[in-house]
Amino acid sequence: MGSDISGLYKLKPEERFRTIARASGIDEDKLKGFLPGSSAMELLDGMIENVVGTFEIPIGIATNFIINGREVLVPMAIEEPSVVAAASKAAKIARRTGGFTTSSTEPVMIGQVQVTSIDNIEEASEAIEKAKSELMAIANDRDPVLVKFGGGLKDIGIRKLKGDMGDMIVIHLLVDCRDAMGANAVNTMAEALAPELERLTGGRVVLRIISNLAVHRLSRAAAVFPKDELGGDEGVDLILWAQSLARVDPFRASTHNKGVMNGVSAVVRATGNDTRAVEAGVHSYAAHGGGYGPVTSYHRDDNGDLVGSIEIPTAVGLVGGATKVHPAARSAVELLGVKTARELGEILAAVGLAQNLAALRALSHEGIQKGHMKLHARNLALQAGAEPHEVEEVVARMIGEGSLTASSAEDILRRMRDSDRHPSRKYN
Repeated sequence: MGSDISGLYKLKPEERFRTIARASGIDEDKLKGFLPGSSAMELLDGMIENVVGTFEIPIGIATNFIINGREVLVPMAIEEPSVVAAASKAAKIARRTGGFTTSSTEPVMIGQVQVTSIDNIEEASEAIEKAKSELMAIANDRDPVLVKFGGGLKDIGIRKLKGDMGDMIVIHLLVDCRDAMGANAVNTMAEALAPELERLTGGRVVLRIISNLAVHRLSRAAAVFPKDELGGDEGVDLILWAQSLARVDPFRASTHNKGVMNGVSAVVRATGNDTRAVEAGVHSYAAHGGGYGPVTSYHRDDNGDLVGSIEIPTAVGLVGGATKVHPAARSAVELLGVKTARELGEILAAVGLAQNLAALRALSHEGIQKGHMKLHARNLALQAGAEPHEVEEVVARMIGEGSLTASSAEDILRRMRDSDRHPSRKYN
């Protein structure tokens, strides 16, 4: 399979679909979940409550990715223009130096059990420590299948906290979730231990739930971006200055990380995983050290090229939930060719790094609007009421006139139609 597909954007959607199928070597039937109308209402009605219809989001394919030596076509579900193109461009730049290298930790999630109203915090903590083995056995008995595949509760941590309501103990359950995101398994174990923890401490359990700050479930990616693709030494300098601002200014870091999540969330959504959980985890991880900062890092190597890296928590799975149920999610996983949740997390890290590099390159060189608004012109044309056969003409004239605004699209469309009704009038 090759991910460096030239001219994909020039094809019509149905031609793109066939091209992607051929390039990936996957039968079209296994990718048909991407096609409109592939989700039966009966299926959707079982996913959430009070279903009345669907809200469709485009799925685009990011090209050019090489991850750990493997060609990868990346499905991205997102409504924002330029994101797929930007990821593909950054991946193309990284191809020259071998693409992205990735790694990850074991898929361990944290379950929290909050115990309050404790008479003696120290004695309660000691009682929990002594009962660790028994507590772990109770928890793991709740999910023997997970344990069978090498997962389950691996350790218990104890934190003593002071809150505005009083002192408390928070027990951390470190659960290896294998190829599941893990919320159901973790929450079940936390709830199972609540009565025993109350008995041991003499306190009252309030919360028993997973934490989305998945500090033990991290994915990392790195790549070298040749300086001649970034505007030479000066271009590298500009990106490093942009990164420098993100390190010291949370106002910039917030938007910096939003650029990362443009890529990450689009793949999370395409694979049927929980975008809110991953976004909460990444942003809280960015603040985990005491101040909010960027999740990517850049430096110049001995050749003057730009080296980028990223480390983010990736609480995603391949079993359970919409990933196994939704047709588009199944097709996305098939196209990615991943077999484990760790592989998926590493792809998320690579895409997040690519997206961030593309954003920094655009922002520090020409500003975000030039490329973004060109792609946004199609949306403006459709918003103005252009029919499919009119869109390209409206876009071309907007770019030609150098005015990419909603009012400009409306004016151009009005003049085009007026000229069609009255051929003797010259369009101007």
